[in-house]
Amino acid sequence: PQRIYYLSLEFYMGRTLQNTMVNLGLQNACDEAIYQLGLDLEELEEIEEDAGLGNGGLGRLAACFLDSMATLGLAAYGYGIRYEFGIFNQKIVDGWQVEEADDWLRYGNPWEKARPEYMLPVHFYGRVDHTPEGVKWIDTQVVLAMPYDTPVPGYKNNTVNTMRLWSAKAPNDFNLQEFNVGDYIEAVLDRNLAENISRVLYPNDNFFEGKELRLKQEYFVVAATLQDIIRRFKSSKFGCRDPVRTCFETFPDKVAIQLNDTHPALSIPELMRILVDVEKVDWDKAWEITKRTCAYTNHTVLPEALERWPVSMFEKLLPRHLEIIYALNQMHLDRVAALYPGDTDRLRRMSVIEEGDCKRINMAHLCVIGSHAVNGVARIHSDIVKNSVFKDFCELEPEKFQNKTNGITSRRWLLLCNPGLADVIAEKIGEGFITDLSQLKKLLDFINNEAFIRDVAKVKQENKLKFAAYLEEQYKVKINPSSMFDVQVKRIHEYKRQLLNCLHAITLYNRIRSDPSKSFVPRTIMIGGKAAPGYHMAKMIIKLITSIGEVINNDPYVGDRLKVIFLENYRVSLAEKVIPAADLSQQISTAGTEASGTGNMKFMVNGALTIGTMDGANVEMAEEAGEENLFIFGMRVEDVEALDRQGYNAQEYYERLPELRQAIDQISSGFFSPRDPGCFRDVVNMLMYHDRFKVFADYEAYIKCQGQVDQLFMDPREWTKKVIRNIACSGKFSSDRTIMEYAREIWGVEPPATKIPAPNLPRD
Repeated sequence: PQRIYYLSLEFYMGRTLQNTMVNLGLQNACDEAIYQLGLDLEELEEIEEDAGLGNGGLGRLAACFLDSMATLGLAAYGYGIRYEFGIFNQKIVDGWQVEEADDWLRYGNPWEKARPEYMLPVHFYGRVDHTPEGVKWIDTQVVLAMPYDTPVPGYKNNTVNTMRLWSAKAPNDFNLQEFNVGDYIEAVLDRNLAENISRVLYPNDNFFEGKELRLKQEYFVVAATLQDIIRRFKSSKFGCRDPVRTCFETFPDKVAIQLNDTHPALSIPELMRILVDVEKVDWDKAWEITKRTCAYTNHTVLPEALERWPVSMFEKLLPRHLEIIYALNQMHLDRVAALYPGDTDRLRRMSVIEEGDCKRINMAHLCVIGSHAVNGVARIHSDIVKNSVFKDFCELEPEKFQNKTNGITSRRWLLLCNPGLADVIAEKIGEGFITDLSQLKKLLDFINNEAFIRDVAKVKQENKLKFAAYLEEQYKVKINPSSMFDVQVKRIHEYKRQLLNCLHAITLYNRIRSDPSKSFVPRTIMIGGKAAPGYHMAKMIIKLITSIGEVINNDPYVGDRLKVIFLENYRVSLAEKVIPAADLSQQISTAGTEASGTGNMKFMVNGALTIGTMDGANVEMAEEAGEENLFIFGMRVEDVEALDRQGYNAQEYYERLPELRQAIDQISSGFFSPRDPGCFRDVVNMLMYHDRFKVFADYEAYIKCQGQVDQLFMDPREWTKKVIRNIACSGKFSSDRTIMEYAREIWGVEPPATKIPAPNLPRD
């Protein structure tokens, strides 16, 4: 079959035990067996460390995709790096984020199997020699890549795929070559330099930090993986008729490489290098093979997130790849110049090389010219990709650009984390929805079924009680389980506008204070997420949230009508607990900034209602469920663009809206930081004078929309009917559907229809 290779620098897997039991259909059997040993399975599950080899959406998407590819029976492999330290553990110390190393392998990892027999060399540095026999990359430093395989089981289909993660190992002669005469001890200690490549995950989400170690990581995973892919292609009896299989004609028919963002973009020049320099394939033929093999997924339109590597760094680290990129760019620009004679500005815009004081390689442009398909991750995002980010490229090759709206796996994000809800659904419509989430549509028949309404509401209440107990046990915080659980969990970033949520909390607080006798809908506002360690503003936002909580949660006038809780160390295993308990899901990024979002989908399928902007996949969620069944507010992309042309003036909103002014004045006067009144001046200064994400422009609409949320929450029956309608319309957002679209429209494979028999049954 054609093999699919999903290349990603992040796989945010979380825990594996329960997922494996669910997919093998063994959960009840194991539960019973463990119980008979006098143990509690849930207690055992809590001992497992999360595999936190990702930052957020991009890494978690890769994990969902692996589950779906296995469940659909595709011959797919996930390839990445086995980081010794994953995303840091977050501690909150007097309101501030403090990072702690995530030593997740401390007690070993039972799910992985080292495969030293497949260890491969990866080359760095050196120089290029142009000889009559061809090009040679010589005098390189070698690092070994040791593969570790983790099984990826499909859902009850007797399929197990592989995730292969590479770990860096120094060769035994490392630094002990002829020039190192003396210090043997020093040389052995220097092995760490090579092995640092797989030491730690870079903790940036949607931000590019041009560090040499990161570029080494990117080449390391690409070089090891491509050798593996080519070995497998050559030794496969389907590879080619050629007895020694040096014929690469059939390569794109047997191999599909999906690049998860630009991080594995070096696959393009590396495949060219292998084909041309090593396998002696003709350059133009090699370029055709490369383009037909690779496809690129874009994950963000934020300019600060785009990878732009200094040419000087490439010159030193990967000199041959730099030559190849220059040649590919020349070929590309020649074609553009022929089509648009005299349009030098277009050439500048479309070049892979950006000129300037520091010449840089634009990795996104490299991906676009080197792939046969480029996709965004939600319809609105794919439109922005086509019409602005890669506008020139889209004019050149419109057929290249596609949309593949993200999805989530219903196994982890419904069956595993919310068995109560899965049960009441299965009672009504059977179990088919687990592998065909579109069947949730059948729930529309039960929207007015009193018993079903009651059952759905009961499951939610049980989940809320369970989460409240967990918070009390872990963090010693008592919350009111009958309050609205208003949740915003995601990485902390200005564009995600946790600050807008803060302003609402303060406004609610001020309303209670100004009329304590009035009746209010009780709320527990929960905000969680990690800030990149070097992102000052994000860390200030966390301090602001915890400071607001300090004041509100200790004000006797407020009582249990309002609480603000910061959820410490948000991660996959915590998401599995909080999402099923949420009533309200906050998806409030500035329109045009969140490529898709996937947390939004998890909340929807788990019976929370969404308050959100028309951004990312929210647009399609509103389309599926009906806009009136979400709480949609604020500027659309067109409004944001219009405001940009007009000039955004925060002062104007500050002066016009008294509740906004009061909230900002409180933050800036030190009301929430009495021991350090100037604590939040940077935050206020940003909001007032250089807020790229226009928090104030959506404040009024947001507060009004939150009022509508309160209104509906006071009518539990109507609220639950909206919940049921949302669940029934969430079927599109299954990663099974997403992967089916990738398979058919990008990889050119049809998921196999034939069932694989169980291992204990005879094969045909």
